[in-house]
Amino acid sequence: MQNVVLITGASSGIGKSIGEYLAKFNYKVYGTSRTPKHKELHGIHFLQLDVTQEESIKTAIETLIAKEGQIDFLINNAGVGITGPLEEIPDGEQRKIFETNYFGPLKVINTVLPHMRARQSGFIINITSIAGHMGLPFRGFYSATKGALELTTEAYRMELKAFGIKMTNVAPGDFATNIAAGRFHAPVQENSPYKAVYERSLKLMDEHVDQGKDPNLMAKSVHAIMQKSSPKIHYKVGDFTQKISVFLKHILPDKVFEKLLLKHYKL
Repeated sequence: MQNVVLITGASSGIGKSIGEYLAKFNYKVYGTSRTPKHKELHGIHFLQLDVTQEESIKTAIETLIAKEGQIDFLINNAGVGITGPLEEIPDGEQRKIFETNYFGPLKVINTVLPHMRARQSGFIINITSIAGHMGLPFRGFYSATKGALELTTEAYRMELKAFGIKMTNVAPGDFATNIAAGRFHAPVQENSPYKAVYERSLKLMDEHVDQGKDPNLMAKSVHAIMQKSSPKIHYKVGDFTQKISVFLKHILPDKVFEKLLLKHYKL
């Protein structure tokens, strides 16, 4: 019997790479998109799902359960980026990023959990970010949403232990995807006190994504984690310097680590 995998945000980037990779193995892969362009492509069967709309989540999960009777793996990948000075990002965009990157994944988890609990098994993988382990300049809200999901996963794991349901975080560094094109950029304002440093930081961020790792590395890593009978709480995938930054964050004095970030971002 095939294991059934549900991947949110599977029409592009990391989610697409994971879905296509898993489809080569003995998995029945369902991927979601807000506006699916195909019913099935490269082994991924698409469902319409918008993580910010509760009814959309409920309908997609009910459709999948009606077809397959089970969800063995949920990979919470849907998310968006956001950049800008914290002072200048509009209130509406602040709320939107939390709805998409944090509250949305929680709604998907909570909709899937009763089905997993009924079978006393299931594995939920939350795709977070190395940025969620530290507050990054001009990416503060993105860091906050991913950091919140990391911490919430820690709590979920303990609450779900009695039901045989596993959960983990996988935090990617920079990967060569289209996330930069899809994220909200607070406009660079001519009269902004942040104009020069924000422009410079935006250029650096885009360079990091352009020079990022192949998303297939994430696909292979996630597949390997799916085989774990006792997964770790946190996994990091990406460039060595990005992964080691999380380790340094925990062992260095706060101000020393802050100086490293300031140097890295040329601030």
